[in-house]
Amino acid sequence: MLRRLCTARETKLQLALSVARRALGAVEGKITSLACLIPFRVLTRVPRRCPHCETGLASRCGQSNRRPAQPAPRRAHPVPELSPLYWGLARTGTLLDLELTKDTPEKLSERLVRGDLDIGPITLVEYLRNADDLVALPDIAVGCDGPVMSCVIVSQRPLEELHHARVALGSTSRTSVRLAQLLLSEQYGVEPDYYSCPPDLGLMMQEAEAAVLIGDAALRASLHDAPRLGLQVHDLGLMWKEWTGLPFVFAVWAARKDYLAREPETVHEVHQAFLASRDLSLEEVAKVAEQAARWETFDAELLERYFRTLDFRFGPEQLAGVREFARRTGPTTGFPADVAVELLPPPAR
Repeated sequence: MLRRLCTARETKLQLALSVARRALGAVEGKITSLACLIPFRVLTRVPRRCPHCETGLASRCGQSNRRPAQPAPRRAHPVPELSPLYWGLARTGTLLDLELTKDTPEKLSERLVRGDLDIGPITLVEYLRNADDLVALPDIAVGCDGPVMSCVIVSQRPLEELHHARVALGSTSRTSVRLAQLLLSEQYGVEPDYYSCPPDLGLMMQEAEAAVLIGDAALRASLHDAPRLGLQVHDLGLMWKEWTGLPFVFAVWAARKDYLAREPETVHEVHQAFLASRDLSLEEVAKVAEQAARWETFDAELLERYFRTLDFRFGPEQLAGVREFARRTGPTTGFPADVAVELLPPPAR
């Protein structure tokens, strides 16, 4: 959550400068994960009234310790640094009264759960664990409907031979790791000896028979390292699709129910802005990839293929995939097998 104060004018200026420096929203960081895709940008709208009470400015509210001369910032609305979702906001100037900062996907998930954020991306496992307090935004998520490219198991032997073998987990993404464990256990009938380590495939293969990788490390392994080392690559998204026939969702966008009750118009405004941004970004995905390639170690052609592989929808089929994942993993992962996924209702007329 942003603690620094600023006026609405300062916020707009800072965002404009940020957009200019980043070539209209191009990715500047690395693709660190898929489930939680990338370091996320956090957007904070500056309200005119205190978020704690109806007395007006924060200086009049006993719950605020902010400077009296300035209004308090409303809690954050995150946008991922992944170009196909951020590009459209920068291109259209949507939500220009929002200030940007960065945090990791895991920390943003934790902040949303704690209530430090009001709207944000959250990994699927954390959303399901905290579904009582959150409402998911319809038709926007991060997932795949088949191969995903950036979530893989790299193995020195067939997967059915990994029972009691050492398997390195090169990711902190609970959703990707839980998916890999589920597939190995239920699809292949093996229970490996898992351990965590840095995502360096060469070092992993010195101690393990297989490794779970996501993000940059997965792309590098699939395209370069695994073929060079003679290793097998298994795409988690494709494995799930072949097994269940359903798409897989790695992360959703959600709003806290208490915030929705206070600010329904803001939640709907942010939701519509993201949908429009996604649609524009996918129309211009070649441009998005060209800009992203300036910061990535991968060329524009590969990034375009990767961006087109990702599924940013959250409709009935994706919801069915979420429910199937919950049914299979819930009791051992911290949520009920029949956990209810509540979607943001249409705005009141």
